Amino acid sequence: MSLPPGALPDGGLLKRSLVIAGHRTSVSLEAAFWEALRRLASARGVSIQGLVGQIDAERGGQNLSSAIRVFVLRAVWPGEEPMMADHSSID
Repeated sequence: MSLPPGALPDGGLLKRSLVIAGHRTSVSLEAAFWEALRRLASARGVSIQGLVGQIDAERGGQNLSSAIRVFVLRAVWPGEEPMMADHSSID
């Protein structure tokens, strides 16, 4: 589902299965975070799975869902730096 720029989906938690570093895992995020993550991945030219893999590699001991939310917030919050070197933001 693709939304117009600036639009965020309604809804609660959505659970999706991903393969990260060769291991299957499930991630639960609110629909708005999935949409923001999709847009960030697209802006960086990677898949959602690829971007989550990068976030996973840099999260330390933090819960993966929490690390994704913080990554998204840092990417869109003025003056904050995302974890990774590429500084693409959401349109």
